[in-house]
Amino acid sequence: MRWDAQRLDADDDAMLPGMPSIRGLLRSIQVPEFPRLTFHEVRARSALNHVPGESAMPFPWTINPYRGCSHSCVYCFARRTHEWLEFDSGRDFDTQVVVKTNLVEVLRKELARPSWQREHVALGTNTDPYQRAEGRYRLMPGVIRALAESGTPFSVLTKGTLARRDIPLLSAVSRDVPVGFGVSMAIWDDDLHHALEPGVPTPRARLDLVRAVADAGLPCGVFLAPVLPGLTDGVEHLDAALAAVAAAGATGVTVIPLHLRPGAREWFMTWLGRAHPHLVSHYQRLYARRAYVPAEYRTWLTERVRPLLARHGLDRQKGSAARGVDAGIATGVPGDEEVGFPAGSLPTGGLPGVRPKGKAAATTPERPPAVDVEQLSLL
Repeated sequence: MRWDAQRLDADDDAMLPGMPSIRGLLRSIQVPEFPRLTFHEVRARSALNHVPGESAMPFPWTINPYRGCSHSCVYCFARRTHEWLEFDSGRDFDTQVVVKTNLVEVLRKELARPSWQREHVALGTNTDPYQRAEGRYRLMPGVIRALAESGTPFSVLTKGTLARRDIPLLSAVSRDVPVGFGVSMAIWDDDLHHALEPGVPTPRARLDLVRAVADAGLPCGVFLAPVLPGLTDGVEHLDAALAAVAAAGATGVTVIPLHLRPGAREWFMTWLGRAHPHLVSHYQRLYARRAYVPAEYRTWLTERVRPLLARHGLDRQKGSAARGVDAGIATGVPGDEEVGFPAGSLPTGGLPGVRPKGKAAATTPERPPAVDVEQLSLL
């Protein structure tokens, strides 16, 4: 493993047996409250990850407190990023979680640099900041306070209902800086939910999160994602989902078809062949050329969703026309150039929805910007 020479020399009953005790910057532990999970505690070199200037993302910076994710979503687009750490993109992604224990300390130092421009920072673009590890390490309150105290607008995207813990804090700091909040959900069938996202809170619990955020006076956009061709793209399923999202008080919704990057494709298609073999050839045709669904399917889904959005009052989202996307429908995943963002999921206060292509954001001269997906830097 890349960090074999970076382990903490510490006496700890939770340390895994047989691990070398070499002074360094990592320990790997298992704790009773999270069975089957291993936490790899590291000291990260940086907290802020720069999004390349040519990207059309509506944020120039991201923060990811954790690598790997206990939500265990079979379709997760971030799975392949775990291979950089010499883990596999399957079970290891679900159970081997890297924790940046010094994240808040490093972040405060980066935000204090004179060159920091207080640009939008997005949390939750790679793995979920409110996954189970957050219950133990409590990194998010420190991150939120650091961003707010520096005057930096930020957004959070999550499936984790642990975020309810921080709603009072988010509400308080929203008086000082623009805050966006997004919740992802799409699978309403109990059997599909347990099979495809076994570590994720139920859709009902996530609706309660949306309702709690809205009740606190905060905006909350919902990503209805991923819509699964042949499984969750029926009118009845979509109508029930959008009705529930509207009733929960969401400020906007974006409907996103399933996206299959390498790393996630293999695991999802294995599950599909086992659970729904009659759909395998259909998916092979849809995703034969790229990770996104073809334009024909996107158009078909747009036409199916449009009257449902209107029925539930979700077709009047602010900013969708200005961003050049169809109201309420997009391809890709949050963090991809082809995705639209629902109203409420991005910070308000006059910030642009999307950074113009070709216009690079200001970068800090003290370090080069990260390239591609955020890479974990160990000292």
